[in-house]
Amino acid sequence: MTEPQTSVVVVPGWRDSGAGHWQSLWAERLPHAIRVRQDDWMTPTRRAWVETLEQTVLDAPHPVVIVAHSLGCIATTHMGAEAAARVRGALLVAPADPERRAVLSDFAPVPYAVLPYRSILVASSNDPYCPVRLAGAYARAWGSEFVRLQQAGHINVESGHGEWPLGWALLQSLVDQIDWSSPTQGALRSAA
Repeated sequence: MTEPQTSVVVVPGWRDSGAGHWQSLWAERLPHAIRVRQDDWMTPTRRAWVETLEQTVLDAPHPVVIVAHSLGCIATTHMGAEAAARVRGALLVAPADPERRAVLSDFAPVPYAVLPYRSILVASSNDPYCPVRLAGAYARAWGSEFVRLQQAGHINVESGHGEWPLGWALLQSLVDQIDWSSPTQGALRSAA
């Protein structure tokens, strides 16, 4: 197996993604995945979370594809230009609405600017943490491709999403769009 030339950075949401969550399963499956580790999963602050995410992206050995869930999606959109420039694509799943919960309010307002990289936003029609209308507004503002799932909850273990094959296929489609001829990018497909 050749060394991948793209770093997959897994960005969990509020309270982390535990055992059995598709993010945890994928991080184990991808031999070179980098998981963001926050100091405080329970009472997140935007500054701390975004700084940790930015440092993880900047320290990655290769250009990055982000795999974010919930509040991790919102932290991703708050990244500064230097870190965002290292991102080649992002799979943003079940974004949170930080205005719905006081503990997450530090992440508001959510940026409404086009992301400087390709992104796919996946949302559910019955997500208890973000109305699908708001997720659609995020997708339009961020320039993301929008995938709307029916009755998929928060797309986590509680809603029955373990391995989540559809998400894995979306990640592969995102990675397949990378220019493999560039010397700074490479064969992540061999790791998948």
